[in-house]
Amino acid sequence: MAGSPALLLLLSLGLCCTGAQGQRNTMEARFLNRNMKHPQEGQPLELECMPFNSDNGVSWIRQDKDGKLHFIVYISPLSRTAFPRNERTSSQFEGSKQGSSFRLVVKNFRAQDQGTYFCIANINQMLYFSSGQPAFFPATTTAAPTTAAATTQSSHVNKDICMPSSEPGTSGENILNLYCEIFIWAPLAGVCLVLLVALIVTIVLCQKTRRRRCRCKRPPNGKPGAKPCVPTRHI
Repeated sequence: MAGSPALLLLLSLGLCCTGAQGQRNTMEARFLNRNMKHPQEGQPLELECMPFNSDNGVSWIRQDKDGKLHFIVYISPLSRTAFPRNERTSSQFEGSKQGSSFRLVVKNFRAQDQGTYFCIANINQMLYFSSGQPAFFPATTTAAPTTAAATTQSSHVNKDICMPSSEPGTSGENILNLYCEIFIWAPLAGVCLVLLVALIVTIVLCQKTRRRRCRCKRPPNGKPGAKPCVPTRHI
């Protein structure tokens, strides 16, 4: 039991040393301009990689939106570069070592260059990955339609379907126009028919009234107010 405090002290020192070594073995990829938030299209983009051991070379890779990895360049400790297909130079990228940092320059940043950039170092037959640096264009937001536009659209929607249009209409519009004509002319025809029937009835009644007034009784001798003549009897 006397050796228990010493054992705990050794374990604590071992954990502290392991944590310190883990912190020393970190790598970071970042924008060279600390104030930059998003790259600009058509402008150069500069990134730097800060490895914990600059005696080894560093490789730059890019992860696109689909998760695929794309090798960009390998930079040796002597600032020599190797691009894909073992090319020494590239028309789109530049790589160099300045001090303890390994820098990558995207000469003309385009939409296909968007992604998350990493740097990788092979140290003592172990691969060390840096933190990722996202490089994407700023998100664009579409403005909401104004009230005037909404009012104009509603006025077009609420347009009277019975109004004739100068544009060639479809069969549906022709059917609607036919229905509108029926709805307009059918009541008018009904009113005209009722008026015609009323006129005929009025004419018939007037003729009957005139006939009744003309039927008067005449006196027997043909003079008004005269007494009828009584034939005389001869005895």
